[in-house]
Amino acid sequence: MLTQRREFVPEHDAEVFAAVPTAPAVFLLRGDDSQAEPYVSKTANLRRRLQRLLGPAEERTKKLNLRDRVRSIEYTPTSSDFESSFVLYKVLRETFPKTYAHRLRFRFAPLVKLHLENEYPRASITTRVGRLNSRALYYGPFQSRTAAEKFMNDSLDFFKMRRCVDDLHPDPTFPGCIYSEMKMCLAPCFKGCTDEEYSAEVNRVQAYFDSGGESLVREISMQRDTASANLAFEDAAAIHLRGEKLRPILSQLPEIVRRLDRLSALIVQPCQQADSVTFFRIQNGAITGPAVFCIQPAEHTKSQSMESRVMAILDSFPPAKALPALENMEHLALLKRWYYRGSRVGEIFLADDKNILPMRRIVRGIGRVLRGEKREDGSPVQRSDDSCQGMPSGIP
Repeated sequence: MLTQRREFVPEHDAEVFAAVPTAPAVFLLRGDDSQAEPYVSKTANLRRRLQRLLGPAEERTKKLNLRDRVRSIEYTPTSSDFESSFVLYKVLRETFPKTYAHRLRFRFAPLVKLHLENEYPRASITTRVGRLNSRALYYGPFQSRTAAEKFMNDSLDFFKMRRCVDDLHPDPTFPGCIYSEMKMCLAPCFKGCTDEEYSAEVNRVQAYFDSGGESLVREISMQRDTASANLAFEDAAAIHLRGEKLRPILSQLPEIVRRLDRLSALIVQPCQQADSVTFFRIQNGAITGPAVFCIQPAEHTKSQSMESRVMAILDSFPPAKALPALENMEHLALLKRWYYRGSRVGEIFLADDKNILPMRRIVRGIGRVLRGEKREDGSPVQRSDDSCQGMPSGIP
């Protein structure tokens, strides 16, 4: 997991400190006692951090000092806070399999869940993911539960799918609820519709979530054009007003919110190597990487375009595989934590509904990341060298 290892002898600490880089890294410190808990953290400057932890102890100070306990140092240099967070996650997951989630303070990503396994499907908000190959569908990640609930509730106002959470046993004598009274639900609870009609409405809802609302935009546009062609101008105006109400709902939908089993993207991060960037692949919501992409390789490349070289790197990533539900939730939590930061390092490029990445935009984005320029959306870039603050896991 960690690529570098050095023995630590207090009498020769200067040699050890000189041998480690003054760069961001994830590191692990071990003592003589194999039963003792190692110290794991990330840092923006490995040499400075080790000097503070392993240097001579200062008198009358409460600062942590492990000089007399540590006998080996393991570390991996990193190039960005996203890479540090992902490497730290993998190291902690392997080192502390029972407590790593608490150490990382995971806050799982809110998702819209479409319960297609239910006889009468409904939608709800959850942070728990089941198997992605089950009938239930998940959409996200959203920044907060409030944002997910607002998007779901505002969206369902355009449909007549049920909002209740109970397992239904249709009974014609059941009085229904406020949504059926307001004609905002087909009311399968008292057989207000046939099963086929309810299934068709659920299919409309699924198409809406799958397309990020575009299916409903097209549907409303067609209805408006048909009404206008039939000279039903009042109906056309009412349909147009309905479309105007939909517009602000979709404009607030983050670009990253996708159906999880179709969430495919490329994250481009800075790299410590000259003229290079680091790639991370997102497939079905799972993170793989890193892979270093050199902008100007030593070999002659005039016969090979930048796009083809990017594609070659992407093809070298391992094929997507289904992760356990908990691990998938953890990857989404890491992705959400990075994506919704006020000023994040690097850029993300999402694949379209045919799972095709925007190669031209990626090539331009590589140049921006390499030069430290503003992202495609115009937001400022935070330098990676000041964002790798440590989260310790101490030796007792």
